[in-house]
Order: sequence, then C-alpha cells, then structure tokens
Amino acid sequence: MVNEIDILNRLADAVLRMARDEVVQLCTVALKQGIRADITLEQGLAKGMRLVGEKFATQEYFVPEVLAASRAMYAGFDILQAELPKKSRRQTRVALGVVQGDIHDIGKNIVKVMVQAAGYEIIDLGRNVPVEQFVNAVRDGVVAIGMSALMTTTMPNMAKVIAELKRAGLREKVKVLVGGAPVNRLFAERIGADGYAPDAHHAVEEIQRLIG
Repeated sequence: MVNEIDILNRLADAVLRMARDEVVQLCTVALKQGIRADITLEQGLAKGMRLVGEKFATQEYFVPEVLAASRAMYAGFDILQAELPKKSRRQTRVALGVVQGDIHDIGKNIVKVMVQAAGYEIIDLGRNVPVEQFVNAVRDGVVAIGMSALMTTTMPNMAKVIAELKRAGLREKVKVLVGGAPVNRLFAERIGADGYAPDAHHAVEEIQRLIG
C-alpha cells in the first residue's frame, strides 16, 4: 500500500532542499500511485514552499535559495497541472506590482511565487507600475492588490493608488496589501491599506486573512 503521507513529506522536503529533479520524480510517482493532484499540490509542493517562506522569514534562506526552491516547485507544478480538478484552481485573482518610480522587483517576485504556491491566481503588473494600472486591475476583477516599494521616495505612490481607488468608487471592491523594506505597519494604517507584510511568508498569511 502506498504511504501517501511519506511521499508528500518527501516532496515538501525536496522543494525545501531545492532538489528540482527529485521534485519532478516524486510528483510523477504521486500521480502513478493514485494520489490526487490537488492533494499533492497542497500537501507537497505548497507545504514545501511554506517551509521555504519560514526559513526566509528567519533569514536562514535568502533570495537565491527562495528562487531555486521556486524553480523546483514550478517544475513539479508542471507535472500536476493537467491533472488538477478545476475546483482546486482558485478563481481568486491577486494583482502584484512595484509602484511607479521604483524598479526593484525581487521582493515582489518572491511574494508572487509564495502566493501562487498557496493557490491564488496572480496578475503580475511588473515594476514601475502607474497608479491607473493598479486601478484598471481592480476594474478587471482582482479582489486584492499587493504594492511594494524599496525606496522611501516612491512610498507616497501607494497612497495615491488608494486615493484613486476611492475616487473611482472601487475601494470597497478590493483589499490592499503593502510591503517593502521601508514600509511598516504604521505607514500602512496611515494610508488606509488593509494589510501589511514585511516579507513573502507574511504576505501569504495576510492575503489568506483578508480574502480567504
């Protein structure tokens, strides 16, 4: 009899160890052994990325390790994707972007990986994103936006996005999360954001808290 828990734990550990080939092999084995793809995704790949996020939060892992683990996770996801039941693919869309005037997007990219691993659909707006582009994303149906900034000079653009959402009558339709090195919870509260995350691990927790 297949030890499902053992396979899933080994898969999570392989993601944590950035072992891409092992991740692919274990995802293939899981499907052949009849383990559902959505369970393999949540209890194997996503669990592994949550562990990566915890190590990143405690500075045991840094950007290179997170990116290597994410590549391993995506390689496994490619194996599972065709077998995922539609109900396991959340229709909840989250837009992420670096605010206008700022081109530092490593943090945003790490958040993207972690939030995708948690099962959300990501609309990546990129970097140096104009205010109106965030607003248009809400018009297009995203239920949350995450804004990041690495420079104090670009932080006011977060407030401009929220102000424009209010002016357009869209503020109540979306949850707003902010983050980035110079950003803190006090600033988030002052500009009227719904949530603040100091890192990718907490970004996932905040999104889950805000939109489920």
